[in-house]
Amino acid sequence: MSARADGASVVALLAAQAATRPDAIALVEGRGAARRTITVATLDDRARRLAAWLAADGLSAGDAVLVVHQPTIDLYVLLVALFRLGAVAMFVDLGAGRAVLEAACAISPPAAAFLGPRAQLLRLASPALRRVPRCYTSGRWPLPFTRRIAGAAVHAPLAHDATTHADTPALLTFTSGSTGAPRAACRTHGFLRAQHDALVATILADTGARDLVAFPVVVLANLARGVTSVLPDADLRRPGAVDAPRLLAQCAAERPTRLSAPPAMLARLVAASAPGDARWGSVREVVTGGGPVFPDLLDALARVAPHARRLAVYGSTEAEPIAELDAATLTDADRARMADGDGLPAGTPVAPVRLRVIASPAAHGWRLNAATFDALARPPGVPGEIVVTGAHVLRGYWRGTGDEETKLRVGDTVWHRTGDVGALDADGRLRLLGRATATITDARGTAYPFAAECALRLRWPALRAALVAHAGERVLVVERDGAPDDAALRACLAFMPIDAVVRHNSKVDYPRLARLLGRERPGAR
Repeated sequence: MSARADGASVVALLAAQAATRPDAIALVEGRGAARRTITVATLDDRARRLAAWLAADGLSAGDAVLVVHQPTIDLYVLLVALFRLGAVAMFVDLGAGRAVLEAACAISPPAAAFLGPRAQLLRLASPALRRVPRCYTSGRWPLPFTRRIAGAAVHAPLAHDATTHADTPALLTFTSGSTGAPRAACRTHGFLRAQHDALVATILADTGARDLVAFPVVVLANLARGVTSVLPDADLRRPGAVDAPRLLAQCAAERPTRLSAPPAMLARLVAASAPGDARWGSVREVVTGGGPVFPDLLDALARVAPHARRLAVYGSTEAEPIAELDAATLTDADRARMADGDGLPAGTPVAPVRLRVIASPAAHGWRLNAATFDALARPPGVPGEIVVTGAHVLRGYWRGTGDEETKLRVGDTVWHRTGDVGALDADGRLRLLGRATATITDARGTAYPFAAECALRLRWPALRAALVAHAGERVLVVERDGAPDDAALRACLAFMPIDAVVRHNSKVDYPRLARLLGRERPGAR
């Protein structure tokens, strides 16, 4: 396989681990009687056998394979097998819903599908899935016309990996555009290697570490790095509702040296832990991202795991990682700036990425010359849209769908528009001010609702609040019970005058918020 000139693709790195550390544990899943492990050598061998079995069943290089499966050992064996075969893994989240699945099948009709035990039932409801020629499962009880991949165990292993190149597609994942229509992010073999290198240079653990990890991209990098990945004993579709005692019991049993998980999951864990909780005793590093990471969570992590380094990572589907913040560098001055409306500290852009903050390029189209692009650059401290480029930044979507709204082409360089507003300070550190689409522009100037929410959370971590524009007014919506009085809220947001405070008992649901405001403030203009 030749994703780079030296042939060192991610799968080649895994093969090297199998040769040098064959008995090291690659993956751990489950707990108690349901616990399973697999060594690096066994995973490599099973993937080779599965690749040969799939090839004998008619799959070939370039074929797309729809994957709807929970994170398990079987999933990663299949993923490596597809890479070896030169096939393309199409990932659709188990909780994404039938509409996204149908759209994915329309964007890139799959030659086969790999379905988890529960996902098999989707075939009963989805005409698109029923049209897929081959279906495989890891479950014990396959539905009719579905084959169990367990049959690959006795097949002779694949003798040679398919020939791939840096621009050969490897992974398709689906994300929604501004229109709501899914678009496919295509990661090539070269992209995966570049992303692996970026992770190694920034957040990846050292060989031999044990990482309880909820991020599939990090699991893949761990396999190539020689890090044991402990797959969380939890339903990852709802990280903010995981069974914390169950997951903490897994921590106590597996003794991970690192936790890599989204903020919502970590918040559940720290809420169920006491300061210096023994179940965190082995943890020496916590990496979190995939959503805003607020100082109160970093502080709570310090209480339960006082000896652990705490790292917050900013990134997106199209560019991961972009910036990192070591909690030890978060100063009182940073918190004071956050209280004054300067947004959420995101740390320093990682070395493999080039980052700029620019004025809106809407008037110039998506193809710019260098002089125009340079003229859009914002000086330190001035907010603008965050754009990034680099080897591990997605250059475009499948068949170009979505490129014009999310990319800028400046000569031969492709910049990704994150859709986030931010600012760089004089030291080159990034601060986040929320989604560009949420920005409020009115007669009083520009306001960033996320900056308001950051300031409120800094003072009242448990408060749920959202600032929106409605009928020409700036309206702060807060939960009805337990929220501070209006005077305290307005004082906290002195940097950003608001017109009204509305109290309501519900989670923030932006699509419904305008309807709610219309009911509760019918006279607003």
